[in-house]
Amino acid sequence: MRNFRDHHLLNILETFDESTLPLDVFLSKFFREHKSIGSKDRAYICERIYLLIRWKSLIDESCSYPLSWEKRLEVIQKESIEALQTNTKLPKETRCSFPKFLFDQLERSLGSEKAFKFCIDSNQSAPLTIRCNPSKISRDMLFDLWSSLYPIKKTEESNLGITFSKRINFFQLKEFKEGFFEVQDEGSQLVALCVKARHGDHVLDFCAGSGGKTLAFAHKMDGKGQIYLYDIRSHALAEAKKRLKRAGIQNVQILDKEKLKKNGMKGRMNWILLDVPCSGTGTLRRNPDMKWRYKENTVENLVEEQRKIFEQSLKYLAPNGKIVYATCSVLKEENEDQVEFFVKTYNLNLEETFKSVPSTATMDGFYAATLSKKSS
Repeated sequence: MRNFRDHHLLNILETFDESTLPLDVFLSKFFREHKSIGSKDRAYICERIYLLIRWKSLIDESCSYPLSWEKRLEVIQKESIEALQTNTKLPKETRCSFPKFLFDQLERSLGSEKAFKFCIDSNQSAPLTIRCNPSKISRDMLFDLWSSLYPIKKTEESNLGITFSKRINFFQLKEFKEGFFEVQDEGSQLVALCVKARHGDHVLDFCAGSGGKTLAFAHKMDGKGQIYLYDIRSHALAEAKKRLKRAGIQNVQILDKEKLKKNGMKGRMNWILLDVPCSGTGTLRRNPDMKWRYKENTVENLVEEQRKIFEQSLKYLAPNGKIVYATCSVLKEENEDQVEFFVKTYNLNLEETFKSVPSTATMDGFYAATLSKKSS
């Protein structure tokens, strides 16, 4: 007979197989609907679920057919992942538990050795990092406020980040409600800081989502100039509006398709941030279910979409303006190859690039390239 925890764990996994929701959203919804599951039980269930999904294809090698989540759970109750990995007869992609076609793409981008390490690192837990809001508090002040309460350290590359070594409910903290910080990976912070906006600039966040990267660079403008947030997802922009209000950022306009057309913005933007839809390969530690949902033509379709979005956004760039093209991918097809295409197709300068790859206890994988128009 299944115990209480395993009953719910298997129920979640079997139901999740039929869902289109991301795993973290699905779990949050499930626990809201099952309040009888206490915090310790939730922690156990989540830890097991993420382990099973991250290492699914490796675990399957020790399961009998037909495969099931119950059989997979029995395997990890008897054997550690480290022990399963010692079978060197298994293909590399199985030992690191990635789909073969995706592993092949990673090998082409990173090389064989780095691709294998990337996959192993992507199967670990991601760090918990926040970014302080310098418009309201300095990082040093926030760090001093928390240092006696939580195990924390300052991020090494971003001068705004603090990393927690234990999970806490950030959203219940008074400091969060007062807009002192947002949860944001260090790599994402560094991408946002590639937008070197100044007082009086006009900045367009063209694929703004819920405004995470705008929140990270807005303080540079000191309320002077204008930031425009555009996205085709109205629910994301509604969330951005709440976050911007909490952070105290007022020099912002939220744009839908109609407002974007009517605003007379063509050729006026000093900066455009283009955080395009991508494979998300750099953030698979947070979304391990995504690697099993990829199709072989996923990246090919994304590359086409990214090029369309880039062309759409470029018409808003001022003659001396700069555009930051960004992804949370580590694949060359979405990063270096795309930038090479943009430079040649639109006669642009490549000014600088930023790149990070996930590794234990550090930032996720991101890419950003700053581009500008060549002088006539």
